[in-house]
Amino acid sequence: MKYKEKMFSAIIDRPVGFEDSFGNVYPINYGYIPEMIGGDGEEQDVYIISHDPQQPLENFTGKLVAIIHRRDDIEDKWILAPVNEEINKTLIAEQTHFMEQYFDSWIEMVEESNDSRL
Repeated sequence: MKYKEKMFSAIIDRPVGFEDSFGNVYPINYGYIPEMIGGDGEEQDVYIISHDPQQPLENFTGKLVAIIHRRDDIEDKWILAPVNEEINKTLIAEQTHFMEQYFDSWIEMVEESNDSRL
């Protein structure tokens, strides 16, 4: 399945302001794509990235712009963004740092990928 320039709908289970059991407060919306299984056997996780300040959401439909690969974890995190926004690695790194600081991760932009699955 190829994902370049694909749209996905996510359910947001950790909206802006959500505090997890470790005390991390989510500055962006975070959720999953229903019925798409990720590397951990659960539904595929997604960060929602935008240039605009985010409000808590219940769901979101946007374009897949990047994948965060974790060298020390079994799952990747997908990055969804509004269709009309150009998103870069710097913005992704800034907005996901609250969580990705705990992992050895790297960002692969979908448009740069040589992965035939994307």
